[in-house]
Amino acid sequence: MSAHGRLLPLGLGDHDRLDTALGGGLPRGSIVLMEGDYGAGKSALSQRFSYGFCETDRTVTLLSTELTIGGFVDQMHSLSYDVVSHLLDERLLFLHADFDTGHTFSSERSDGERRELLTRLMEAETMWEPEVIILDTFDAILRNDPTFEALVRQNDERQAALEIISFFRELTSRGKTIVLTVDPSTVDEEAIGPFRSIADVFFQLQMIEVGNDVRRQISVKRFAGMGEQVGDTIGYSVRSGTGIVIENRNIA
Repeated sequence: MSAHGRLLPLGLGDHDRLDTALGGGLPRGSIVLMEGDYGAGKSALSQRFSYGFCETDRTVTLLSTELTIGGFVDQMHSLSYDVVSHLLDERLLFLHADFDTGHTFSSERSDGERRELLTRLMEAETMWEPEVIILDTFDAILRNDPTFEALVRQNDERQAALEIISFFRELTSRGKTIVLTVDPSTVDEEAIGPFRSIADVFFQLQMIEVGNDVRRQISVKRFAGMGEQVGDTIGYSVRSGTGIVIENRNIA
């Protein structure tokens, strides 16, 4: 299979230059890790990915720990990503992981025990059926899983990560692409380390102050299976009414 045949195009070539900046798309059957602090653009890029994949006739699951379906549709509309038709056509499955109100993945069992969130996620077969699965934000799932939490307290983060990593690898062996977003300030370095190690594509999203301006950039730390050459840093912005805009492309 050619390099381009192994890639999932990000679409919207006439709208922005993200697909070109990332060398023609994300590798099929890969784990993509996007790290960034609050406000760095993790959700905006996740939304752009999900919309672009749908526009190229891929099926996508987007699990958000922050947005409800109403908030998601409003957010996508504000970015000029008309996602309603993809939701209605079931090309896009949107799920809200509500950890605060006792719904979705945070509900308690009848015996009062908290059920392991990661186990419940892995058992939710429907969400893993699409070609691309995006978990935004993955750190919130880790932090709210009692088993992962307990193992971290015992300094056994790698054991805590082993089961979910094995599950991800089984999915990628079937050609599925998994995108994880993480705010590294909310989890211990040791807890996120195993996921950094196994990621095929690793982006760090950064905000840099230049005078009175704050600029965002994607720092490409790893990109296994890239198509065209991808720069070490890709400047971008998030604009209302436009969405993601690539500001520059620096080739190493």
